[in-house]
Amino acid sequence: MTAPLRPAVYDLPRQGHTVARWEHPPQQPTAALERLARKQSLAAAFRVFARQGFDMGGAGHITVRDPQWPDHFWVNPVGVYFGHLRVSDLLLVNPHGEIVEGEGALNLAAFAIHAALHEARPDVVAAAHAHSLHGKAWSSLGRLLDPLTQDACAFYEKHALFDHFSGVVLQASEGARIAQVLAGHHALILQNHGLLTVGQTVEAAAWRFIALDNAAHTQLLAEAAGTPRPIPHAVAQHTARQVGTEFGGWFSFQPYRQQILRSEADFLD
Repeated sequence: MTAPLRPAVYDLPRQGHTVARWEHPPQQPTAALERLARKQSLAAAFRVFARQGFDMGGAGHITVRDPQWPDHFWVNPVGVYFGHLRVSDLLLVNPHGEIVEGEGALNLAAFAIHAALHEARPDVVAAAHAHSLHGKAWSSLGRLLDPLTQDACAFYEKHALFDHFSGVVLQASEGARIAQVLAGHHALILQNHGLLTVGQTVEAAAWRFIALDNAAHTQLLAEAAGTPRPIPHAVAQHTARQVGTEFGGWFSFQPYRQQILRSEADFLD
């Protein structure tokens, strides 16, 4: 089990009492404990993705950087159902695409995409990609999402469009182009393919994927019903600063993790 969140405490003198405020996700005191915490979060994220319907055959992958060897990352073995995935199933992969820990087959597309992302973005700890239904539908339009709702504002000016579909991503050069287009954003629409999100925690990357797919679904529904009214630029920017943070992504994932922990605790095995 991971260590509990340690909140910062501050006084509210007018009310005469103290309240707790979370400021950042918990950090483990050793590389070994941090590795275990990241692997547990990764396994939990796959269980959540299965419940969200983001699994599709052998497609989809989430990775997390190893805390001791930052050029290595943990990933799911291809062909294992997201809803069955456990900590012990995860693979540790080095920068050359070699499995250095774990048993199973490596998804070559996962390596091509994630190796390039982790190399290009040292700030990225985790990245998520899956072939979700609404994400795929929206990606076929070749457009960025509009700030139609408060939730969608989390991606306002923070996502990009990769409009060069050339088939399954198997080449390092294609992964490098994806990383280049992602640049400093935390989400990417892969045209005719699907969605990709990143974060400084597994939870932030996973939550952003859930939220991005939800935003795509929302806009598809809104445009089918009529002509949506986007949130004005300045308000969308302000809202993005409120709802698009790293901590916000980590925190928003916690109810999903709690659900999995209570009903499917075997993911910790």
